[in-house]
Amino acid sequence: MKEVIRFDNSDEARMVLGSHDSNLRLIRKALGVDIAFRGDSVMVRGSDEATEMARRILTELHSRIRTYGRLQEGEPETIVSSMTAPDEETTRDRIRVFYRDRVIIPKSAGQQEYIEAIRDHDIVFCTGPAGSGKTYLAVAMAVSAVREGMLRKIVLVRPAVEAGEKLGFLPGTMQEKVNPYLRPLYDALNDMMDFGQVQKYVERDIIEVVPLAFMRGRTLNDSFIILDEAQNTTTMQMKMFLTRLGANSKAVVTGDVTQTDLPPGEISGLLDARRILREIPGIAFIALQRADIVRHHLVQEIVDAYERYSPGPETATDAPRRPAGAATVKSQS
Repeated sequence: MKEVIRFDNSDEARMVLGSHDSNLRLIRKALGVDIAFRGDSVMVRGSDEATEMARRILTELHSRIRTYGRLQEGEPETIVSSMTAPDEETTRDRIRVFYRDRVIIPKSAGQQEYIEAIRDHDIVFCTGPAGSGKTYLAVAMAVSAVREGMLRKIVLVRPAVEAGEKLGFLPGTMQEKVNPYLRPLYDALNDMMDFGQVQKYVERDIIEVVPLAFMRGRTLNDSFIILDEAQNTTTMQMKMFLTRLGANSKAVVTGDVTQTDLPPGEISGLLDARRILREIPGIAFIALQRADIVRHHLVQEIVDAYERYSPGPETATDAPRRPAGAATVKSQS
C-alpha cells in the first residue's frame, strides 16, 4: 500500500520530519515502512496496517506543531510509542496539570507502576537512570494533587551536593545562590503551569523549592514533598527528611544511584533506605529501567555505555523493581 501525506509547505513538512529527518527514521524503524520526502509531501509505502499507522503518526505530529508551534524534546518518541501500542496505552493514567489543560501520560509500564505507587502509598522511593521520568512524573503528580484540591502545598527539595561544587562559592544572596541549583525543579513546574502561575504560587507559599538543609526542624502537613537527587544524601539526612512528613502528606524520593557525588566512603542514604525501610507497610520502592528512558534516543545508549565501562556496586537497573516484604507494589505489567 502507498500513502501520500501532503503539508501546506515544505518548511512545515521538514518540522514534522524532524532535525536531519530524525522523526522519519523513528517511524521507519518502528513500523518497517519506506518513507520518502518530496517537497511538501511525504510518501509512505508498506503493509496496509503499517502505512495507515504511519499516516496517523505524521498527522498527529503535524497537529502538535500547528497547535504549539513546535514539538517538545522527546515528544515524537512518545507519540510513536503510544500510537504503536494503543491497547497498553489506554490502560495508563492521565495526569491533569494546569498548563493549557495538558494531560501527562506515563510512557512505559515502569512509569505507570511508579504513578500507581505514588497514588497508593504515602512514601515512595524511585531509582532509575537519567531520563526515566523520576522527577518529572513526581512533579506532575504533585501539581495534579494541588489542582484537584487533594493537597495544599508542593515542597521540592534537593541536597546541596552536586559534582563537588559548593553553594557558598556562588555569587549573590542565598536565594540567588540556590535558584540556579534548583533550576531543574522549576523547569518541570514551568512545563505544567504558566510562568506567572508558578510565580504566584511561590509567593503564596503553595510551592516551595528549598535545599535539604533548610528542612530541619519542620513538620509538613497537607503537602506533597519531593526529594530529588537523593543519591547525594547521607543516611542521617535521609532520616531527617523522612521524619518531616506530617498529617495528610506524601513524600517521593528520587535518585540515580550510579551518579552519586558524595565523598568516597560515604554511604548514600538512598541506598541505605532500601535496607532499613523495605519491610515497612505504606512505603513503596520502584526501580525504573533503561526501557523507561524517554529523553533523546541516544540517552539510552549513553546509559548503557557508562554501565558497561564503569559499573557501580549497585545500580537502579539491576536492583529489583519490587523488593520482597510488606513495602511492595503489585505488578501491573
